[in-house]
Amino acid sequence: MGRLKRKWLCRGIKRTCVKTVVVLLVMLNVLQLLVYLMHSWGGENAPSKFPPIVIQVSEKPWPHLPSFTSWAPESTVDPASCEAFFGNGFTQTFRIEPLGEGSFHCFYSETLRTSICEGKNMVMNPEKIEMSEGGEPLESVIGRNEEDELPYFTSGAFQIIVRERGGRKPLFNKTLLQYVMPQGLIQEHTMQHLFEQIHTIPLNEVTCAQIVTQPVVAVTRFEYANLFHTVTDWYSAYITARIANLKQRPQLIFVDGHCKSSMDDGWQAMFSGLNFAKHLEGPVCFNHLIFAPLGYDTPLFKGLSQSIFCQGCSASDAEKGSRYQTPRLREFGEMFTSAFNLSTATHSPKEPRVAKVLFVRREDYLAHPRHTGKPESRLSNEEEVLEALKTWASQRASDELGVSVVNGLLAHMSMEEQLREVQEASIIVGAHGAGLSHVLFARPEKTAILELVSPYFIRPHFQAMSQWMGVEYHTIEMGSSEADCSQVTDRVDNILSGLLKKNAIS
Repeated sequence: MGRLKRKWLCRGIKRTCVKTVVVLLVMLNVLQLLVYLMHSWGGENAPSKFPPIVIQVSEKPWPHLPSFTSWAPESTVDPASCEAFFGNGFTQTFRIEPLGEGSFHCFYSETLRTSICEGKNMVMNPEKIEMSEGGEPLESVIGRNEEDELPYFTSGAFQIIVRERGGRKPLFNKTLLQYVMPQGLIQEHTMQHLFEQIHTIPLNEVTCAQIVTQPVVAVTRFEYANLFHTVTDWYSAYITARIANLKQRPQLIFVDGHCKSSMDDGWQAMFSGLNFAKHLEGPVCFNHLIFAPLGYDTPLFKGLSQSIFCQGCSASDAEKGSRYQTPRLREFGEMFTSAFNLSTATHSPKEPRVAKVLFVRREDYLAHPRHTGKPESRLSNEEEVLEALKTWASQRASDELGVSVVNGLLAHMSMEEQLREVQEASIIVGAHGAGLSHVLFARPEKTAILELVSPYFIRPHFQAMSQWMGVEYHTIEMGSSEADCSQVTDRVDNILSGLLKKNAIS
């Protein structure tokens, strides 16, 4: 009987030991998880009520781009070269004092006089950013003031984690901020204001409602409903991701309060995810947050007020060390069109060649909350020109060559439909307007641009962009806002003959 009692006693002890070991292991795993969260986000007391939501998305890979060249920084880049303007001229690195848990540094371009900056272990407090929610349907916010959509940052809107306990302080002093992110001619430089309000936060004071573990690029837009200005923002976000050496296409966060626009498809296609700052429940903690320069600080915009003598070319044709050649805009154009999975159609040798003329028009549409829906006309006889082009096309067509004219009401097409028409066009014709920004997404060796220039709207935008892409550019300088239809069709016919001679029509 004594042996039996001892036997069951030993079994009980063993069971107790096993249970104890299991409980200890579970407690150890929980402790490790808490330590991990505290180490990652400095939250000795975080979160107080609920665990933070971890935000992750499926990141898109970078596509293969024929014009891609390395974005690795070279300290020897000539500041006056095309690579400095359109590629990686961000060669000066500023590290903002060792911060312990977080870090912050900027890549400065002497050429563009702006910076791409990135921070590790940062916190965003959406309630400290005064602006509209953003992302609303346009029809629901008609009449809203632009000032309500642009961000105003209050102290601590963005924070960077430091180990020191106690006081908080601004990350930048005024002298360094003015050098890294100079205001220049931009009246409301929101990115400079954002940096001015970045403060440190001690590790023990951090709480996170949401955690974003993947790299995120922060973008602030101004003229978000205009294709040209949106292109400058797309380009800024693209080069930011490349210079930050991101292995996948990043998520984006709009630090503005603009409503939905027809340009949103482009953002969604190019990048892995998109959100608005005000849509996130704060505080939001970021492992890696990168700030893209304003579109006004890109060469696409700055090149309108200063001469940038760069000739676009393919990566294979670019001469090593050339100051005056660039494949960078072609790379960007390829990136954008590949994001929509577009490929150039091929024709059988037995089929006749086809030449498409895309006539870009400025039609009525509602662009933004303050827009009347009536864009200013820059070609008063637009319908007449369209009919003249159609008549010319029917006469020019033959058994060996098909010729057609596309009525380019781009504002009423999806972005994918617009790109498809641009990719298939041999000649793009139009009066000065944002729609001609599609030159960046045309086929450089197979497309020509004909801009109809009114004496009231003489701007360098599309001649410069055509040159930077290496696209054939022509112009008709009109004596008034009315075009001579026979002059337009004669010029289009001559351009088509030139494209046929160099075998650019397939």
